[in-house]
Amino acid sequence: MLSPKVAENTWKSIKDQHVELAVLPWGATEAHNYHLPYATDNYQVEAISEEAAKLANEKGAQVAVLPAIPFGVNTGQSDIRLTINLYPSTQQKILHDVAESLHRQGIYKLLVMNGHGGNDFKQMIREVNSQFPNMLICSSSWFKHPERDRFFTLKGDHADETETSLMLYLKPKLVLPLNEAGNGKSKSFKVKALNESWAWAERQWTKVSADTGIGDPKYSTKEKGQAFFEFITVQYSDFMLQLSKADLNDLYE
Repeated sequence: MLSPKVAENTWKSIKDQHVELAVLPWGATEAHNYHLPYATDNYQVEAISEEAAKLANEKGAQVAVLPAIPFGVNTGQSDIRLTINLYPSTQQKILHDVAESLHRQGIYKLLVMNGHGGNDFKQMIREVNSQFPNMLICSSSWFKHPERDRFFTLKGDHADETETSLMLYLKPKLVLPLNEAGNGKSKSFKVKALNESWAWAERQWTKVSADTGIGDPKYSTKEKGQAFFEFITVQYSDFMLQLSKADLNDLYE
């Protein structure tokens, strides 16, 4: 293939190409404070997927990146204008149909690259995998990488320093001046356990954040975004290479 991105290839370049691993980026269309575009999650997960696949293929992998799904689970933001929601049940149907298409073509490895905190593919994968038991279907969320925080000063999880820095590197023309951004201040639950890792409830976004951000972007820089992008794409390239080379009949030590 000329590019790991299927969307940029023709049938002529793909028809004889062997593919071991398909990557499906999955983002969201939602408000990101006042300074980042609605497609922030999509731009980020597509760029990370493409660069990681390119690096992996240079090392001998056989990875193809599918077009991104641009809508995610946004039930907590459904009252924010032009935020588009896909229910998990809809996502599962899409995932099933993608897996079925790949399975029919003899491609038995699928990585769902998640770029949106509201998406959670674990239970969907359990159900879809039960219908295609000879496939390896896995998912990963780049923003959950354990070393993410060492690149940034302030913690957050939406339109924060991490996402803003990445966008300053990837799509600077789409980022408004930081003095136009809100401070990303957010409210916590009054029920203590719901703010901890062992309990969970959905956040109602407009009750939690005045500017739709969670995390202050004020220390964001292009340089931080570039350093993290270069780090995370190497991490994912190694992951994709291992998945591409993995023997599905000998996965466990």
